[in-house]
Amino acid sequence: MCVRIPKLIEMSNRKQLEGLFHKHRFKDFRWTDLQKIVVSEWVRMKCVFGCIDYGKIACCPPNTPPVDECRIFFREYREAVVFHFEKKVEKPEERHEWARGINEKLLDLEREVFLAGNKKAFLLFMDSCSLCKNCTEERVKCKNKKSARPPPEAMAVDVFSTVRQLGYPIEVLRDYSQTMNRYAFLLIE
Repeated sequence: MCVRIPKLIEMSNRKQLEGLFHKHRFKDFRWTDLQKIVVSEWVRMKCVFGCIDYGKIACCPPNTPPVDECRIFFREYREAVVFHFEKKVEKPEERHEWARGINEKLLDLEREVFLAGNKKAFLLFMDSCSLCKNCTEERVKCKNKKSARPPPEAMAVDVFSTVRQLGYPIEVLRDYSQTMNRYAFLLIE
């Protein structure tokens, strides 16, 4: 019995998708095989025991699947696009407004990628959701269920290890005077 293994996204479809990325002014991106996305328990522990927003955001732990379910979820995909964003902010609170704007644009892109025939298109925001100024804190009470998405870390993605494999810069920052390197993931097929 011959089993046909689906190919990675065809080159012509990649070109079409890259055209959409450029249309939305996302120019710094790289394709990656989903097997290169590192999912780790330590990332979840950092959420639980290191994030001041733990339990306060509807798209972050404890409102996201357990780490093993995240691994299973990622196995259902073969390719993703990683988008890189750089920003230096004067005040820490400026980060959230900047992230909200980027996340809203990424949602528009995700929808276009879906409408272009990529039924499994799913976005991981580059920062916590922040679509609403006041989060309901529980996924079931979320006011933006259709648009809210988790960041990669909420799905236990080791962003540091994953993006370094792609040659992207990322470091632990000591304060907000340093330039942030943030990453969003668009899972496609």
